[in-house]
Amino acid sequence: MTWANFIFPHGAGAGMESEFMQTMTEKLTQRGVSVHLFDFPYMQKAKELGKRRPPDKMDKLEQAFLTKVSLIDSSMPLFIGGKSMGGRVASMIMEQTKAQGCMCLGYPFHPPGKPEKLRTEHLLELKKPLLVVQGEKDTFGKRDEVEGYPLSDSIKVVYLLDGDHSFKPPKRSDVTLEGNIDNAVDAIVEFMKRHM
Repeated sequence: MTWANFIFPHGAGAGMESEFMQTMTEKLTQRGVSVHLFDFPYMQKAKELGKRRPPDKMDKLEQAFLTKVSLIDSSMPLFIGGKSMGGRVASMIMEQTKAQGCMCLGYPFHPPGKPEKLRTEHLLELKKPLLVVQGEKDTFGKRDEVEGYPLSDSIKVVYLLDGDHSFKPPKRSDVTLEGNIDNAVDAIVEFMKRHM
């Protein structure tokens, strides 16, 4: 039985058909979540033209996301989020929507190698609940960095052992990608149920 809607867009580099997006969708669907994938306008264009394009500016990304929110049937609880950039956009618009919470999978706290360029300003003010599922070794925000950031009390961060930006551990790790994905799904479902 389906019990909640989750709008789940992609990160900057790969669209909704990427393996990460499809795997997460399949596993969440098995747990009763109705997952709504979509591609941002620049990604739709890139697919039409058959060549990569840079992401649109934030206001255009936000507008595309808000349009998607307006199209979702409101009879079930709504959650929004996304992979990397998609999650960041969701966190920027969450307070303007009827969403009960937001889930960011691999939040891009800063560009890789530029820890001084933080993208956390709006995360200090958030009132609605936000879950960040972050690989411990994510180059967009490693665990030891993120633990030092002043974030709103409404934000919960769950770390995945040895995981990178897509939760993948190095070959020498005792952890598996599948195990990390399953832990991410568990954290998401528990978060949604708590905030319905």
